[in-house]
Amino acid sequence: MSLRLFAALDLPDDIVERVMALMKGVPGAKWRPRENLHLTLRFFGEVTEPVADDLDAALSSTADATAPFELQLKAAGSFGGADPHALWIGVAVDPALTKLAADCERAARRAGLKAEPLKYKPHVTVAYLSAAPLDRVQAFEAQMGLFQTDAFRVERFGLYSSVTRRGAPSLYRLEAEYPLLG
Repeated sequence: MSLRLFAALDLPDDIVERVMALMKGVPGAKWRPRENLHLTLRFFGEVTEPVADDLDAALSSTADATAPFELQLKAAGSFGGADPHALWIGVAVDPALTKLAADCERAARRAGLKAEPLKYKPHVTVAYLSAAPLDRVQAFEAQMGLFQTDAFRVERFGLYSSVTRRGAPSLYRLEAEYPLLG
């Protein structure tokens, strides 16, 4: 048996409420449900149970060596250039977040997974797009250019499983939680 796994930060309710209020105005956007809003640290993909166990141990060690930190969401953007396929809310540059994501990458490597080929770009995906008009996507990005949340404290991260469903948002389940103890 295998699991489709990723490591992520859950967002506080007040931050999620602010983000949800922004989710409008783009035809062709499939806005993410509240329970799917998170900040991914590392997507691991399909892994076998023994690899998941190794990953869990490596992530636990990462959490033990990481201190809690402050984070804030800031601005917006899209993936896909002239043919956008996703909208996101960004994250203010933070060395502690960058280090935590890099530590999750190292945990993946220790568990025997291949290196992530893409540079880490912290974001919260708010919508997947289907034939969204480019001008409306650009207007969303421009309107959110000055968006910024209050800082919130990150004290833990989680290992989540994901079940994809045809025609419906993926289902996420928290498999393990790692308090930051460093």
